[in-house]
Amino acid sequence: MQLEAQLDKLAKLGLVINPEITIEDILFSFDRQALESDPFKLLLFAFGSEVEREPKGRRICNRVWNFDPECVAATGDYVKIVQQLCLLGGDADYLQEIVDYIDLDEGECWLEYTLGDTTQHWEIEPNDDWADMLALSYVMEDLQRDGRQFYSLDNEQAMILVYVDLDTAIKLSDLCDEDLEPVIPA
Repeated sequence: MQLEAQLDKLAKLGLVINPEITIEDILFSFDRQALESDPFKLLLFAFGSEVEREPKGRRICNRVWNFDPECVAATGDYVKIVQQLCLLGGDADYLQEIVDYIDLDEGECWLEYTLGDTTQHWEIEPNDDWADMLALSYVMEDLQRDGRQFYSLDNEQAMILVYVDLDTAIKLSDLCDEDLEPVIPA
């Protein structure tokens, strides 16, 4: 399926490339033939990535994130993860006062943030440089609202995360020919 047709179908589901991103930005890192021969899943992976050409650091789509949980090494890493989850949830400022502490050598890790008038504090189970998915599921649960939730699509060591309603998750599953799974089972 042609790349432009895929972009159109995803846009109808609320997944659009960010305004400053072009098709050329996507094609800089991803081969058109590959994107078109295996439609949607590779494009969702691209959506969840950053542009690899100058200016770098630009997200292709704020509604999809290619999350590699092998990313925790120092204080501040969980803050970055939570900020990405907030962005994915459509409100970068939904959680406030996000702080963490990570000392893998001593086995002491925690995450804290404020949601409304409530401060959440989560002890984190250190596992080398792997993120604690149980602690992150608590964060995702705090972010879920308005009938939307976090879904994942397996991407070998990583996962493609989206924050959508059930109907959209079903439609994305059909397009990808693979089931998106809720991160937090019902």
